Amino acid sequence: MGTTERPRRITMTLAARRVLEAAARLFYERGIHAVGVDLIAAEAGVTKKTLYDRFGSKEQIVVEYLADRDERWRAFLAQRLDTAQPTSAARVLAVFDASRAWSAKNSSKGCSMVNAHAEISDPSHPAYPIITGQKQWMLTLFTDLAGDITPDGAGHLSQTLMLLHEGALVAHGLNIFADPISHAREQAQTLLAAAENSAAKR
Repeated sequence: MGTTERPRRITMTLAARRVLEAAARLFYERGIHAVGVDLIAAEAGVTKKTLYDRFGSKEQIVVEYLADRDERWRAFLAQRLDTAQPTSAARVLAVFDASRAWSAKNSSKGCSMVNAHAEISDPSHPAYPIITGQKQWMLTLFTDLAGDITPDGAGHLSQTLMLLHEGALVAHGLNIFADPISHAREQAQTLLAAAENSAAKR
C-alpha cells in the first residue's frame, strides 16, 4: 500500500492551466504513458521550457491532472448529495446517479482513476496516492452511509456497494452493454431494501 499523503500541488497560472487542459485531454484519450511532453506543449501552445518551468516534470503534470479530476468529481458528487433525499439509502442511490451523469459527460472511456492505475501501479509514483485515495474515499463514503442503515453490517454492505459502483464504471468504459451504471443502481436498490428490512427485524 502506498502512502495516503497527497502530493504537493502547484499554483496555476494561465499558461499552466493551458498545459493542464491539454494534458488532461490527451492523457484521458490516449493514455498517460503514450503522451509525451512535446505533444502536450504543442497542444497547449507553449514551449517545453514553459512547461517545465511551470510543472517541473511530466510526473507533476500527471499529479495535477488526476488531482483536478478528483476535486471536480468530489464537488460534483457533493452537489448531488446535497440535493438528494435525506435518507442514507437515497443518498447511496444518488452516488450512482451522480456517477451516471458524470460518466456521460466526462468519462466516455471509463473511470480516469482506474485507467491511470492500469499504468501507474508503483506506490512510489507521486500520483499513486491520488488514485488509491479517491477509491478509499469512496469506500469510506459508502461505509458511512451504510452504517446508518445497518450498523452491524456496514462493512459488508459498503464493500458490496463499492464493487457494484466500480464494476459499473469499468463496464461503462468497456461499452459492452448499455447503461451499466443504471443496472448497478437497480442492484444497489435491491441490496439496500434487503438491508433495511433485515435491520428493522432486529
